Amino acid sequence: MATEEELFANIDALLEEEPQLPPPAERARLREAAGITQARLAAALKTSTQTVKNYENGRSEPKSPRLEAYQRLLNGWAAKYPAHGAPAAASAPASAPRPEPVPETFTGPAVLETSEAETAPVQAPAVAAAPERPAARPSTSSRRPAGKKAAKPAVDPRFPHGPLAVLDGDGSAYGTGGIVLDCPATTVPELVEWTLKESGLGAPKLNRYGKDSDPLIVLTAAAAVKLGLPERLEGHEQRRSLRLPEDHPVVKQVAKAKWQLTQRGFGPWARIYRKAQGRERQCVQLAILSWDALDERSWPGVSEMEPADIARVLGVYATRVITPRGSTAVSGLELMTALRPPTKPERETETGNWVSAYNPGSLGTEPMDPAPPEATPEHPVVVNSGWRGGFLNEEAYQWVRSVDTLTDEECTLPFAVGLDLNTAFLAAAARLVVGLSAPDHFHAPKFNPKIPGSWLVDLSHVELDPRLPSPFTPDGSRPTGPAWYQTHTVAYAQELGYDVHPIEAYLRRETGAYLDPWHDRLRSAYVDTLADLGVTKDLSDTEFLVVMERHKEVDPALTAVLAAVKATVKGGVGKLRERPQGRHYKEGERWPALERPTWRPDIRAAVISKARVNMHRKLLNMSRMTGLFPLAVLSDCVVYPSPGDSPLDFLPYAASGKPQPGGFRLGPTPGLAKLEGVQSMLWAVDLMEKGLNPARHIKGGDAVLDEGE
Repeated sequence: MATEEELFANIDALLEEEPQLPPPAERARLREAAGITQARLAAALKTSTQTVKNYENGRSEPKSPRLEAYQRLLNGWAAKYPAHGAPAAASAPASAPRPEPVPETFTGPAVLETSEAETAPVQAPAVAAAPERPAARPSTSSRRPAGKKAAKPAVDPRFPHGPLAVLDGDGSAYGTGGIVLDCPATTVPELVEWTLKESGLGAPKLNRYGKDSDPLIVLTAAAAVKLGLPERLEGHEQRRSLRLPEDHPVVKQVAKAKWQLTQRGFGPWARIYRKAQGRERQCVQLAILSWDALDERSWPGVSEMEPADIARVLGVYATRVITPRGSTAVSGLELMTALRPPTKPERETETGNWVSAYNPGSLGTEPMDPAPPEATPEHPVVVNSGWRGGFLNEEAYQWVRSVDTLTDEECTLPFAVGLDLNTAFLAAAARLVVGLSAPDHFHAPKFNPKIPGSWLVDLSHVELDPRLPSPFTPDGSRPTGPAWYQTHTVAYAQELGYDVHPIEAYLRRETGAYLDPWHDRLRSAYVDTLADLGVTKDLSDTEFLVVMERHKEVDPALTAVLAAVKATVKGGVGKLRERPQGRHYKEGERWPALERPTWRPDIRAAVISKARVNMHRKLLNMSRMTGLFPLAVLSDCVVYPSPGDSPLDFLPYAASGKPQPGGFRLGPTPGLAKLEGVQSMLWAVDLMEKGLNPARHIKGGDAVLDEGE
């Protein structure tokens, strides 16, 4: 039989528990029975009307001291306005279960790998289990077919509220899946502490040897001002270099609280951290919307959306790609490392201790100097060696066909039709073997198309139809003598039937398909997002063109995600050869990007070389199958003369109706084509005569005369 002391101890434990609130629907009933508006209740609780709405729809829970005040009010109302058929003193039953902290509708990032050492779940703020959200009302212009409902990704118990939240000025933090958290922070250090200890935000690592993604807090202009930050970050430098001065009060607050900022300081994307304690990372990333953290070119329209919609856009991106860590270019580069971590734990044979060892297939932890022809003219390798031997010029096409080669038959065709290859750089990254070790120098080597590297070779003897661009130069001009080329370019000359005899080469002995997981993840993100917009793989070419014409009208949020995925591909490849920034840089000095193992201009060259070769192969096959030659090419866009205003009027199809292999094909996957735009043939010829590129302007409107080409 229990003793008096045991009974009193149990009662004391119950008294120490947090007050139990009635279910959300009952809270709303009691308030309405009392004739009190949500706005009036919000004023009494010193919070926002939206927060009261969240209490009553189950999306968030109050915290102390507001919790106790709200409980007292509800108890008073319950005594006055009992539910029908219930005793007057009835309130929430003592045994009523507390709302689960994870909303059932939340769909966070998939757990790709299980942590080797699971850490204890963080204590998250109370959030009511949200009722199943009704399906969004379809837009009247939406023609998205009903598809199978995708399975919800597993939720990591350490990060029950997803990877990120958008904080508004009233303390509402809008997360993914429609949840809203109450954030009491009034200073940046308080926000960091809340994020790490209470928010339940973050994302699991993408590779078993990688690191969990740090939580991201996106600040609206109102939230920034509330935390003591300026609404706008003004200055005369480039936007990317803008940051708060070191003597700004917020920067001082961060330092006083024993937090640190990275070398880029407190700018549009700020990382605030403390040194890791064991396995536990202590880092929060902030993105300030009013400081142009989300570039309009990569995130069209997102900065102007409501906080909940911003959270949805960034949440989908985080789930399918990675939690944003800066610009889409930065995120693209970070994704490479997240999927191919440089190290892995390994047990020493002699001591039995676990040490950090090289992870095969990765780029390792140390930066690697390129071969001189792979570098840029200002690179120390070039400046210090006095290199004068030329450089790789593996860039995307910017070619306009000479008007002298146009035939009368072509000029009488009524239309110029532009085709755009979907994420051409991403398609080129598939199964791309690149070098993993430092380059070795060879003289007069025998060419091997399986070895990645840079080759000095004379391709001026390769004869091609003048109505096609040369596959060896970005401007499509024929080479005039020996020049440096990446392996894929030289291999294509061999594929065309020409002998190649390299003079010298810089080659890498250790190789691997480093970009494969990067390609696979971004390809899935691209295809899945297009499918959500109604552009699926099972559409006929005619249906594909119709749906693509309207897909941006289906859902602005997903349209923004699609744009961000495409920008991540191009930006990530570009970051592999980031040039020095700032007016004060002096030639021959090292710049910060060189300290990254991912500063690899040879890998960038390999991607672009393969993409350009892929484009030329299609151009050549098209000329052989249809007798048609392009008018212009700009990167992944090509313009053809056409008898009609649709690609269906000139693309090659077999008698069965299927597209002919080898040419351009329509479709939603990387490497396939979509319609870029249609103009008159007269319009295109007029631009060509002025030396301008029709592919740049085919998408719509009049040509911009100053191209900057």
